[in-house]
Amino acid sequence: MNNPAQQSELRFAIIGGGMAGILSAIKLNNAGYSNYTIYEKADSLGGTWRENTYPGIACDVPSHFYCYDFEPNPDWSYACSPGPEILDYFNNVAKKYGVLEKTRFGSEVSKLEFIDNRWQLETKDGAKDTIDIVISASGVLHHPSFPDIDGLDTFAGTLFHTAEWDHSVPLAGKRIGIIGTGSSAIQIVGALADKAGKLVQFQRTAQWIMPRENPAYTDAEKDNFRANPDAMQAIRSEQAEMSEGGFSAAVVGENPAALAAIEALTLSNLEDNVKDPILREKLRPDYTAACKRLIMSPNYYDAIQHPNAQLVTEDITAIEPTGVRTADGELHEFDILVIATGFKVDQFMRPIEVIGQNGITLEQAWVDRPSAYLSVSVPGFPNLALLNGPNGPVGNFSLIDVADIQLDYFLQLVESVRDGQCAAFSAKAAAAESAETERVEATKNTVWVSGCKSWYLDDRGVPAVWPWSMGKFRDVMTKPDMDDYDLAS
Repeated sequence: MNNPAQQSELRFAIIGGGMAGILSAIKLNNAGYSNYTIYEKADSLGGTWRENTYPGIACDVPSHFYCYDFEPNPDWSYACSPGPEILDYFNNVAKKYGVLEKTRFGSEVSKLEFIDNRWQLETKDGAKDTIDIVISASGVLHHPSFPDIDGLDTFAGTLFHTAEWDHSVPLAGKRIGIIGTGSSAIQIVGALADKAGKLVQFQRTAQWIMPRENPAYTDAEKDNFRANPDAMQAIRSEQAEMSEGGFSAAVVGENPAALAAIEALTLSNLEDNVKDPILREKLRPDYTAACKRLIMSPNYYDAIQHPNAQLVTEDITAIEPTGVRTADGELHEFDILVIATGFKVDQFMRPIEVIGQNGITLEQAWVDRPSAYLSVSVPGFPNLALLNGPNGPVGNFSLIDVADIQLDYFLQLVESVRDGQCAAFSAKAAAAESAETERVEATKNTVWVSGCKSWYLDDRGVPAVWPWSMGKFRDVMTKPDMDDYDLAS
């Protein structure tokens, strides 16, 4: 058997050049690993912020919290900055830390096979590589999901998904239809209601909207951040505490008072800002606030009440060449139809063909549903890390912090290979099953099971997310329990 510990230097492959991929490269360098390559399917870095460029796109996590802790940014324009600014931030960090030189662009990984304690990697263009350690940083929000509606391919106007926005298409004065009510749809309505000639949003499920002011940082505040980095750290710490002690604790059942406050804020936002009682009732959800992903918006209710805007709650029966037919028989005619129905969030590494030990494929291992020990390691697939993988804290924490914590955990496991203790490691099946049983039981205490349908729920109706606090996540991920891992020599 080939022991990679005997190699002069471990070789890593990072799949994906988004937030987590860039972070992986920097942390590998910091840990003394320089023999790595980022395989990026596109021609630039940025991940979800490269793919999603629709009007109004912004992050709902405050900017000073949604950045790498080692690379604060004094120049954020707003409390919650727009997407292009976030993309620029990640690209600038990548340039500063030499990540571009380590990236193969236009290289989509098509196959990984574990042979003799090493991964054999192939790309769609036929390139091959031999890898000791694989870090999957492929993200969650990059496989667009389209609704199953008759006639979707017959629309004669312009149709695209929010993640495939066509910026060559003029919007001013156009008749625009939006199918969906998630975060992307809410942001687009807020951005386009006063620009479109007519804007119609088709709503299947109403959403609770958390009011959030989004003030701009003044030049004086930015100057202060540059002169006093501690001021940025103070804001970051304050935002982290608000998030982790407030919202994150609320949704997992550890802070009922915070959940009650969220319910009161979202209710008053609806009651105080939607004047038409008929529209107000259409916009009133019938489930607990935060059961679905809580949406933040400073202007949605104003936008949907704009004279050019309309909310339609009748079921869509078909798409026709000129527009959308609803169950009441009405044909809504459009120039542009926007599909805002989110992503296939259970894909993770797929569609890459991943073959682990004993010829078992990842598709076979996940025949029921995706799963990974602590969302990082899949039994039978050694020397492979999934960042923001299955059943992780995707619904309630900053994914930058999650990836950072997971990398620190995984790199401790890698040390056992570098130091020659083993050639390969992967979570034991029994450990993964025990952890999953405990996780499923804990989800019963979360708001996500309080009576709504959401993309958090798996095929069983179980939330596919971390059901405890961020503090517990940090504690569990501080140091691997090596008894939970199979070690191969």
